[in-house]
Amino acid sequence: MLVVDDEPSVLLEISGALKRRYDVVTAQSAEAAEAILSKERIDLLLTDLRLPGKDGLHLLESAKTLSPDLPVVIMSGHGTIEEAVRATHMGAADFVEKPFGPDRLNVTVERALELRELKRENESLRSLAGAADAMVGESRAMEQVRAEVAKVARSEAKVLITGESGSGKELVARAIHRASPRSRGPFEKLNCAALPKDLVESELFGYEKGAFTGAAQMKRGRLEAADRGTLFLDEVGDMSLETQAKFLRAIETGEIERLGGTRTIQVDARIVAATNKNLSEEIQAGRFREDLFYRLNVVPIHVQPLRARREDIPLLVEHFMGRFGQEHGRSMRRIAKEAVERLTRYSWPGNVRELKNLIERLLIMTEGDTIGPHEVEAALPADSEEEPVSEIRAARDRAERDAIQATLRQCSWNVTEAAKRLGMDRGYLHRKIKRYGLVRDAQTS
Repeated sequence: MLVVDDEPSVLLEISGALKRRYDVVTAQSAEAAEAILSKERIDLLLTDLRLPGKDGLHLLESAKTLSPDLPVVIMSGHGTIEEAVRATHMGAADFVEKPFGPDRLNVTVERALELRELKRENESLRSLAGAADAMVGESRAMEQVRAEVAKVARSEAKVLITGESGSGKELVARAIHRASPRSRGPFEKLNCAALPKDLVESELFGYEKGAFTGAAQMKRGRLEAADRGTLFLDEVGDMSLETQAKFLRAIETGEIERLGGTRTIQVDARIVAATNKNLSEEIQAGRFREDLFYRLNVVPIHVQPLRARREDIPLLVEHFMGRFGQEHGRSMRRIAKEAVERLTRYSWPGNVRELKNLIERLLIMTEGDTIGPHEVEAALPADSEEEPVSEIRAARDRAERDAIQATLRQCSWNVTEAAKRLGMDRGYLHRKIKRYGLVRDAQTS
């Protein structure tokens, strides 16, 4: 906890009251406080409004730049309502007037820390709702992804998620974080394809004030911000070779240096990376480091495109109908069976993301209580073609149904035993029984 005030007696009084429960460091100016914030992990900043040089509002602004979720409490002996409102708009957790006793101080600090925890929990819940989008499905491919996520989440191993754009790679990464021991820590994301290659390095490692033109103040990088949490590197295949070399050293040593700095900073972040590229081909072409690939590819997880797991589409439609129906106050709307069948036949080049956006759009734009095939047809791209259900796939489904039915009969409908013989998860077999409408016949009763 960092306490900032230019009066030594006030610092002594406040730090004395807080030291019974918290570790406290102090500073007498905004500049000294910024130096501490750039080096130490601070859980709460308590600063006076009036300070020599930069005032408390300037310190609030720079603190939020360094650490956006840092709770900041502003103190003032002669503050105005306008200043209190401005501080709140700038992100202050509270604004308290001096003098105040130790009881008021402790209540204010506890409330600010609880507010941060509540925000983190809300972010986690939103993250969990999004992660569910990637986990919906009864296909073998999704069963495998769920099993892999459950196993790898308990470890500290690095994960490389592969799959097409929109297939849900980030959502899988969030699911891993949510189920891991680091779930209460930060989840930081950096999309290497969304930034110019020369900016990826400064975003990843951060920079010191004056490191380059425009670096008006120090900024922590994503690796540092992900300390005690997870860093998700999306489209890692787009990272430049120079940045790859520095990143490799960082994950090998657990140490970084900000751009323009010389101080070594310890970081403890779990790395989950993702790409829609074939990194083996990128290595052959000299665009990706082989040693970095092996560092990242400790546990590979592949997310299949939606067209390869069409049996998941009806469940995803149902999931998105419920989610967006509630969000937009349209929970009474339903989607016709024929409309779902049309969605199942579409190729989905944008994968789950495209399906999610389309269902939300249909819920908002459709008049009446039912989304029918005509509404779906109008919402799909004009050049979209129906993909007829493959005869080979239909034959495969019939063969699978017959094999399951025969095995169940051999096991006298002992589902656990049948699942073992078929090499399936018990829950997955139950869903297959329901899907194919299999019932126990008189011979095995």
